[in-house]
Amino acid sequence: MRLHPLAADGLIVAALTTVAGLLGTEAVAQGWPALDPLGWTLVALVNLPLALRTRAPVAVCLAVHLCWAVYVTLGYWPVVNSFGPMLAVYTVASLRPARTAASCAALLAAVWIYAGVISDADAMASVVGQALGFPVVLWRFGHVARRTAELTRQLRAEQAERARREVAGERVRIARELHDVVAHHMAVINVQAGLARFVFDSDAPTAREALHTIAGASGEALAELRRMLGLLRADGVQGADGAPTPGLDQLEEMVTRVRAGGVPVDLRITGEPRPLPPGVQLCLYRVVQEALTNVLKHAPGARAAVRLAYRAGEVTVRVTDDGKGVDPDKMREHGGHGLIGMRERAKLYGGTIVVGPRSEGGFGVLLTLPTSVPAARRGDLAGE
Repeated sequence: MRLHPLAADGLIVAALTTVAGLLGTEAVAQGWPALDPLGWTLVALVNLPLALRTRAPVAVCLAVHLCWAVYVTLGYWPVVNSFGPMLAVYTVASLRPARTAASCAALLAAVWIYAGVISDADAMASVVGQALGFPVVLWRFGHVARRTAELTRQLRAEQAERARREVAGERVRIARELHDVVAHHMAVINVQAGLARFVFDSDAPTAREALHTIAGASGEALAELRRMLGLLRADGVQGADGAPTPGLDQLEEMVTRVRAGGVPVDLRITGEPRPLPPGVQLCLYRVVQEALTNVLKHAPGARAAVRLAYRAGEVTVRVTDDGKGVDPDKMREHGGHGLIGMRERAKLYGGTIVVGPRSEGGFGVLLTLPTSVPAARRGDLAGE
């Protein structure tokens, strides 16, 4: 159980007052006058205010030293009340700037030397040494305690800021995943619903096929949402239903779905296929998905081509269409977080992406990702 700071200070004051009381009973044995009611009152006034030392350290330090100076002036044994002022100086040094602490330490030294002078101490050199040494030590320990407290507060603030950034990053990742999952399937459903409504009375087989595509796309969207919301992880994990996150092995299924949505898509894979980290596969899959979704939404009637190429140390995917082309700025104005998401994914895995209209017409997306183990693994770790 952790004590309240005020309760802890109360216990410290009780201990100091007890020590001062025990020393007070030894005053006569040490050759000093016995403590009378005034002396005991001054003992209380020196020690009891320390219960508020953390709330008003400088004021308490001044009050304690004033009472101690009066106590010494009246001829009582100075040692009885010496521990309270030392604690007061340490408290100021641990809570206030160095200049303020140095002033309070100098006050302690001054009262200490004053006590030696009026008591006609035989070993005045020893008194001066104590008067200089104790305040310096107390100031030093207090300064270290203050710096430690400041560093602790700074560390906690940095940890809180890091936690806020991680939460913000996680929100961005979830928003990106939601966009990628929902936008693609809803684009297919929208196109097929329009087709079914158009041919519902005149071409029942076509309408039936469109409804079948809608059912498939909505089922896949729900399955991906369940996987994502099950663990909120993107790379190399299985969802709550045990199915892996999308990868290149599902690229053909996605292309088939887009074809069913009315966009002719030509998929070609060149180079020697090889295993890729799950995060890299998901990045490639999502970028192709977003690019084809944009074709569905922004380039009706266009043909699309997907070129996946395995190369030495890297893999590239190019998605192009022969539509009239769309300005990326206008796409962003119409609610598109997809372009931002594609760039974020490419950056996460150390890749590059080029997005924009093509000189020969249409629109193009070119993603290049390194497949070296360090780069790929770094991206996977960042996504975990």
